[in-house]
Amino acid sequence: MKKKAFVLSFPFLALLAGLLTSKHPSDIPATATAPRPNIILIMADDLGFSDLGCYGGEIRTPNLDYLASNGIRYTQFYNTSRCCPTRASLLTGLYNQQAGIGKMTEAEDAPGYRGHLTENTVTLAEVLKSAGYQTGMTGKWHVSNTIVQKDPADQLDWLNHKKDFGDFSPIDQYPTSRGFDRYFGNIWGVVDFFDPFSLVSGTKPVKQVPKNYYHTDAISDTTVAYIKAFARSSAPFFLYVAHTAPHWPLMALPEDIAKYKDTYKSGWDAIRKARYDKMVKLGLIDPAKTKLSARWQGDLTWENNPDKEWDARAMAVHAAMVDRMDQGIGRLIKTLRETGQLDNTLIVFLSDNGASPENCAAYGPGFDRPNQTRDGRPIVYDLKKQVMPGPQTSFASIGQRWANVANTPYQYWKAESYEGGIHTPMIAFWPNGIKAKKGSFSPQVGHVMDFMSTFVELAGATYPTTYKGHAITPSTGLSLTPSFQGKVSTGREALFNEHFGARYVRSDDWKLVSSSRDSTWRLFNVAADKAETQDVAAQHPEKVQQLATQWRQWATSHQVFPKPGPAK
Repeated sequence: MKKKAFVLSFPFLALLAGLLTSKHPSDIPATATAPRPNIILIMADDLGFSDLGCYGGEIRTPNLDYLASNGIRYTQFYNTSRCCPTRASLLTGLYNQQAGIGKMTEAEDAPGYRGHLTENTVTLAEVLKSAGYQTGMTGKWHVSNTIVQKDPADQLDWLNHKKDFGDFSPIDQYPTSRGFDRYFGNIWGVVDFFDPFSLVSGTKPVKQVPKNYYHTDAISDTTVAYIKAFARSSAPFFLYVAHTAPHWPLMALPEDIAKYKDTYKSGWDAIRKARYDKMVKLGLIDPAKTKLSARWQGDLTWENNPDKEWDARAMAVHAAMVDRMDQGIGRLIKTLRETGQLDNTLIVFLSDNGASPENCAAYGPGFDRPNQTRDGRPIVYDLKKQVMPGPQTSFASIGQRWANVANTPYQYWKAESYEGGIHTPMIAFWPNGIKAKKGSFSPQVGHVMDFMSTFVELAGATYPTTYKGHAITPSTGLSLTPSFQGKVSTGREALFNEHFGARYVRSDDWKLVSSSRDSTWRLFNVAADKAETQDVAAQHPEKVQQLATQWRQWATSHQVFPKPGPAK
């Protein structure tokens, strides 16, 4: 029997109803006189740059395509290359090290590496709530210290829903302690999509889910419920929808997988070439300035690939996960239209980083990965590609070659500072507020930290200098509102990043970058070579030195650890 889309069960409805009927405390009355927009920020997890139909992909994303054709698409928008650092930067308007999350969620004895949003920050929800906004969040939090059981057996029992060890992170680090009136989602990062660990409503653990539960649908349906509740008030609302799709494990509904059962049998090169050609046809890229970079590990052809069947299935499941997310976004749009909220709602969609090259099967169970389902079925971590991905009993991921395809036309992927890791698709839709030509492309160089300045401006809010007795670090973001008028805002001299040794600095048309595996600086002119195919460091040693010095100065002033050494 086919799994049906997630439908809220009676226990889940009862749990949700208590949250929806709670009163919203407005700390400070709204001061802006013009109608202020609702703001919905939607983020996918490990989505490739070219996965969406409107960014060149073959995946069916009609609802995101609708937002793009009636809004604007950004061609130079950046994240911080990995899930929790991007979330920290997005939520606070700061570089992620300034917000306390330089690596992951483990606490380290260094200011930029506390593993949670630190006291020198305010979140988008805290700032917008102070301006009279209703606030809600659904989905993946992943910016708080994870509470891990020391005994491996206890840890697996907790992950397998056999034992309860209490809170998943300190309660004062939960979303409802950081400005969100309502929250439903996963506190940790990785989830079993059919029965997620660390699932909470508000601060209360959700200890049972319906038999037909699928996490992407639960996120979408709860978002719809929040919109309906918020629409009953005259106050505007802010919603942060943080999907876990299409992050591994590859788990999707059979009917969605079936749509793509033959799509990827043509192989890596064919899909990559088709995506590139579509991007050119759409006008998303200029082929004179953006070449198709060499395919990763191109020595193995699809014809000689012994795992063709498994690899085609893996990418089909990835596509199905994106497809299901888009279906939920369609319900969100429909609800906004039915409640009369659509025209004055700013919807922003992006990915937290590039597609993931990780082989999650190599990690095996432990930390955030169970070894069996709630009902005792073993979960397979298959290194030999013999167990087909898709069901709850398999933990698998698309791997390096498909990640490279998903990030067409760029090189590399999640966690790297090359364009494949940090260059995110980004769509902005707002019928009442975006005056740029519908369906146009914005060349604005933007960054996830820019949402703070943008939303503060639109909400008539004030970014505070102090909050709850703590001095707040000034935001380093720039408002994106000029791009809504078809203009390009100026004022930012450079962009920077560092994550597990991967690093870059971009200034004007120049980008200096090194990978996590090789600390050698490489120089690219991204105006003429957006796919970073021609290293010109040898021709411009003075530019390498200048930008390397800039990066070291930024690293020193922004709590980047380990401390930067001499440029190589």
